[in-house]
Amino acid sequence: QVQLVESGGGLVQPGGSLRLSCAASGKIFTIYEMGWYRQTPGKQRELVASITRGDSTNYADSVKGRFTISRDNAKNTVYLQMNSLKAEDTAVYYCNVRSGVRSEYTRSSWGQGTQVTVSS
Repeated sequence: QVQLVESGGGLVQPGGSLRLSCAASGKIFTIYEMGWYRQTPGKQRELVASITRGDSTNYADSVKGRFTISRDNAKNTVYLQMNSLKAEDTAVYYCNVRSGVRSEYTRSSWGQGTQVTVSS
C-alpha cells in the first residue's frame, strides 16, 4: 500500500495564498505521476494540476497562471502553490499518486482530502 499525508489547507481571504503538501510513503516502487484534484458538493472530482516523472505539467484552465505544482523526488512529496485565490477555488483538495513496479501496471492512491476555503 501507498500512504499519502496531506497538509496545508485552511481558510484564506480572496487574493491570498496557500501551499498544499502531500508526502507519499509505503510500497511505492516508482512514482509515474502526482497530482491534485478538487471536489465541491454535487460535482465531479476534477483535475487541478499534475506532474509526471518526466516533469511534464498539466493545469486546469481555471488555475493557470495562479497555481504551480512541483515535487521533491527525494522526499516523494508533491506541492501545490496557490496564489491569487478566488472564492470559486473553495473545495476539498485531494492528492493523487500513480505508482507501480512498471508503467504498464500502475495503481492510483488517494489522500483523505484537505479543505480549502476562500472567503472574506
